[in-house]
Amino acid sequence: MSDAEMIKVDGLKKFFGNVKAVNDISFSVKNGEVFGLLGPNGAGKTTTIKLLLGLLEPDEGEMKVLGLDSFKNEIEIKKRVGYVSEEPLIFKSLTPRNLFNFVASIRNLDEIKASERAREYLESLEALDYYDSLIATLSHGNKQKMQIISAILHDPDLLIMDEPLSGLDAKSVRVVKEILDLHTRNGGSVLFSTHIMEVAQELCDRIGIINKGKIVGIGTIDELRNQADKIGANLEEVFLRLTEQDTSVNDIIKKLQATYRRYK
Repeated sequence: MSDAEMIKVDGLKKFFGNVKAVNDISFSVKNGEVFGLLGPNGAGKTTTIKLLLGLLEPDEGEMKVLGLDSFKNEIEIKKRVGYVSEEPLIFKSLTPRNLFNFVASIRNLDEIKASERAREYLESLEALDYYDSLIATLSHGNKQKMQIISAILHDPDLLIMDEPLSGLDAKSVRVVKEILDLHTRNGGSVLFSTHIMEVAQELCDRIGIINKGKIVGIGTIDELRNQADKIGANLEEVFLRLTEQDTSVNDIIKKLQATYRRYK
């Protein structure tokens, strides 16, 4: 594995009975890069992320995260990775203060420095008022803020983020983008899964598009445009072409237009 690769996946497969959730995919995430993993619902994105985190065991293929085998070195990898899930997987019976103290404890962080850093992130995300509120009482967006802070508190080498901007307001999204930019400028990397094409096009250095468990396109936005034969197109148009949804979308649009005209 190259020193410049934070993640290396080769021929990865994961089946659930007859369902080929991940079917022979290969990609890498470079040092200092934001790599987007895009795909329709059920395409295999979350399964791929769980495999990388050692939460699932692959049926075939090889995975290296930070140069380590994902399944054999699960604990060591988790020490150096920050994970943000699509749904906030945090202890809702705690307050953010309790949560961050717990994170600092299990990650052997200096308690005072970790507390100071957590407060700075809370202030940046305009969530300091909730420091001593039960997480269970917070809105979805504020729960997501707490999850993001928990993931970055130990300054990980790699961030793995599954729909991290879900529920965030525009200002908070802008702040999180800046956090990711600072992370990569200081040598960290990000694996970023999202359904928001505009965000992916803005943030990601390279993108892998997965459909029905297979990688159907990979590269920079210009490289993806070439692969989709859609020069000058935006990422949404490229995505729909590579996932073979463009024709059905056009048909739906035509039917909607006809319906609108009929009842106008």
